[in-house]
This record gives sequence, C-alpha cells and structure tokens, in this order.
Amino acid sequence: MTVTRGLEGIVATTSSISSIIDDTLTYVGFNIDDLAENASFEEVIYLLWHRKLPNSEQLAELKQQLAESAELPQEVIEHFKLFPVQTVHPMAALRSAVSLLGLYDTEADVMEKEANYRKAIRLQAKMPSIVAAFARIRKGLDPVAPRQDLSFAANFLYMLSGKEPEKIAVEAIDKALVLHADHELNASTFTARVCVATLSDVYSGITAAIGALKGPLHGGANEAVMKMLTDIGTLENVEPYIRGKLENKEKIMGFGHRVYRQGDPRAKHLKAMSKKLTELTGEPQWYDMSVQIESIVTGEKNLPPNVDFYSASVYHSLGVDHDLMTPIFAVSRVSGWLAHILEQYDNNRLIRPRAEYTGPGMQKYIPIEQRG
Repeated sequence: MTVTRGLEGIVATTSSISSIIDDTLTYVGFNIDDLAENASFEEVIYLLWHRKLPNSEQLAELKQQLAESAELPQEVIEHFKLFPVQTVHPMAALRSAVSLLGLYDTEADVMEKEANYRKAIRLQAKMPSIVAAFARIRKGLDPVAPRQDLSFAANFLYMLSGKEPEKIAVEAIDKALVLHADHELNASTFTARVCVATLSDVYSGITAAIGALKGPLHGGANEAVMKMLTDIGTLENVEPYIRGKLENKEKIMGFGHRVYRQGDPRAKHLKAMSKKLTELTGEPQWYDMSVQIESIVTGEKNLPPNVDFYSASVYHSLGVDHDLMTPIFAVSRVSGWLAHILEQYDNNRLIRPRAEYTGPGMQKYIPIEQRG
C-alpha cells in the first residue's frame, strides 16, 4: 500500500456536482465567476441538487418550499435557552441543533429518495433560522420569525437583526452564499459522504459535516482572519505584525489552498465586495489592512489569499458577530453537502480506506502479575 497523508491527490469517488480543474471552480460545469455575477443563491441550490438551472416555475417552487420550511420547531428554540449561551461557540450550537432537528422530523429515518429530498429542503431552509435564532437568544433577544416574502439572503439578515436589510447587504450575503455553496470533495463534504455511505440518515450526515467545518483549518479560517485583523488594529501595525509571524514560521490564516496553485478564484469577488462595503461603512482600514497583508504574504511566501481572507471583512462590515462567520459558511455549504449526500445515496458504496500499521510487531499477552 502507498500512504498519502491527508489523502492528497487521491481520487476517492466520481461526482457530477462541482469540479476544480486548472484552478477553475465550476458548479455542474458553470464557472464560479459566471454564477457569482449572475445567479442567485436559490438558483445555485437548484443547480447543485438537479444538475441544471431552474426555469421560472421551478425557481418559484423551490423558493416557496424553502420559505414554508424555514420556521424552527419551538422545542429547538427552547433547547437554545438551555445552552451555556455565553460560552458555547455558535458552531457547536449549530451542530447540536441540526442533530436535534432530526428528533422532530417524522421522516428522519425514511430512506426513500423523495423523503430524502424533502429533508434536504427542510434542512436548507432551517439552517439560517438556527443561526439567527441562536445569535439573538444568546443576547437575551427573542428570535425573529422568518418571512415568506423575502429572498433567502434577505430573510437571513432580517432574522438576525429584525430589520429589513439594505440592498447592498443582501447582495453581499447572496454573493457569499453562492461562492461558498460547494467545493468538490473538501473535508466537510467528504465527512458527510463517509457518514451517509453507511446508510446513516441525512441529519447525521449534516451533523458530521458541521463538525468537520468547525475546525480552523477548514471553515473556521474566516473567523481567525478577523481576529488577526482586530489584533493588528491599524495599518501601521500590519508590517511588523505579519513579518513577525513569518519570521516565527507561524501560520497566517486565509492564505494558500490544498488544491489551488495560482489562487482561489472566489477570493477576487469577496475582495471587491470588501472594498465596497468598508467604504460604505466608513471603515476602509479593514480592506486596506487586508490588501497590505496580501501583498506581504503573497510576495514573501507566494501564497495567494483564499475565499476566507476577504470574507472576514465583508461579514464584519455587515455587522455580523465574528463567531457567526463560520456558521454563515455552513448556511451556504449545506446546499453542497446535501447535493453530495443525495448523490452518495444514488450510487452508494461504503467508504472504508486502509491504514499502514506502524506499531510494534506481534506480541504475546503477559499476565499482569508477571509485568514489570
């Protein structure tokens, strides 16, 4: 057997959902640049699940299904009030809430294709409701019920603040959701597929994926980027701070990628949005600091920024709590997770790799009284 640490370069399955070829990301053959500039997140959900863009009637039906399924069971809201809300990370709350949702879904263990699709609708619809409800409850505020007349992105922002969001904010969130929706066989998607390959249920698969996304080497990177920007504080501090990190060989979050060699194609869209939003909010320093950090790190290490780097200042400019950045990632990526789960069910084989053993050779059991 040949050991490949981190399974780097290993092709583990076939998929018709998304691809990364020559540093170009596509969803079902559509270039991410094309989708980021033109498609709504709801269109992308449909594309990932059905492998085609919807017509007007199909899109309207999907939007209606999502709107009608967005409300949370009261039991989930009551459980949030039992959480140690001042100390628990929102990703842990999200992971627990998704698992909890499975207890109140009468179809949770029904494995027919139609039932799994209905669960996908319910999970996609409820993810932003979970994040928004927890964000408010931990501040002593009541959750805001979802509205059926708003888009997916607008409704999420409305549930967070209780106010109808401005157009630029909706545009920013919608674009971020499109950019984060899927990314081939990343760590959390692979985790979801491994889980459901045992024929476990959809809720278990999504719970497992959230657990993988929670880590700072995956979804948690954007939160770490914002913490770095906050620690730096001013433009004058960028140079000594970043060069100090480089000299100490410390990892700088938001740079480099396992798959991309010439740069993450999603980053430029969020960089442009960061510039626009930080100017509108009167805090251009977040964008200016980011640009200077990019110049130093890319110049010294030849590591271009990835999607997490500029998403941090975008979310900050929208007034999003820093520890909600990864849950927002999950609100988007669940569309891809669900697409992969449904694909795994359609052509399933248990995922069971091998490991090269490096422990001691054959040993003989020694009774305890004879052990030194």
